[in-house]
Amino acid sequence: MTTMDFSEFAETVATSIDNFTNYLSAHFGFVFEFISNIILGIQEPLAAILTSAPVWAILAVVVVGSVLLGRLSLAMLSGFGLAFIYVMNLWEPAMTTLSLVLTAAVVALVIGIPIGTLIAESRRLNAVIEPILDFMQTMPPFVLLVPAVFFFGVGTVPGIVATIFFAMPLPVRLTAHGLKMVEPEMVEAGEAFGANRLTVLFLIKLPLAFRSIMAGVNQCVMMSLSMVIIASMIGAGGLGDEIIRSISRLQVGRGVEAGLAVVVLAILIDRITRRISEKVDPTA
Repeated sequence: MTTMDFSEFAETVATSIDNFTNYLSAHFGFVFEFISNIILGIQEPLAAILTSAPVWAILAVVVVGSVLLGRLSLAMLSGFGLAFIYVMNLWEPAMTTLSLVLTAAVVALVIGIPIGTLIAESRRLNAVIEPILDFMQTMPPFVLLVPAVFFFGVGTVPGIVATIFFAMPLPVRLTAHGLKMVEPEMVEAGEAFGANRLTVLFLIKLPLAFRSIMAGVNQCVMMSLSMVIIASMIGAGGLGDEIIRSISRLQVGRGVEAGLAVVVLAILIDRITRRISEKVDPTA
């Protein structure tokens, strides 16, 4: 096969993909519009609350919540971290980023945890879903932006959709892993007392798999944060906009400030979700 043959083959593949995506866009546009409305219905009110609420109110909620979780050090870290973001004049983009992260993570978890539960209970379904998860996890983040922009345009929605696909595999895998690691003796004990399959799942397996599931929740939120920053390239907004703007204008200082704000958010989200997991763990 000559170089010309390879070029023609590559062009044929690209044309076939274009035709397929055009068909989906033309015949299933209402589906994409429905998805957009759901996502905006979650993100816009959340962003409005976070950006319009007084800074002191959010600081108070986070600090008091950290104290109630039993960690004074976490409360101090949260207070200083959020104060740093405010002093750097990055409060509004940080809250916008947080709304994007929470929206994407909630949707990814609502879809991912049930899928993880199903593949843990069904070998056939596991055989089908596993290659899809492998594909999703090996897909470079930037590539996810291409179909998102094609089907949803430029803006908040495609950024969140790309983030959902990027963050979903981990909660699916960790939920399935936790359920599969439940000791058979525990299941047999439940069945011996007359528990049916659903009762065993909800009262035995899920509580025992709680730590693994919460690890998936934590990683899902962290992956969402990293992808939301990348998604700013297609107009998602937030701190990613500040970083991209500083790069285009060669403003190193502003870029470092925005980058540190992302780091602060990442640390706070990680510590808070971990502490919540420890606090509500039914097996602790």
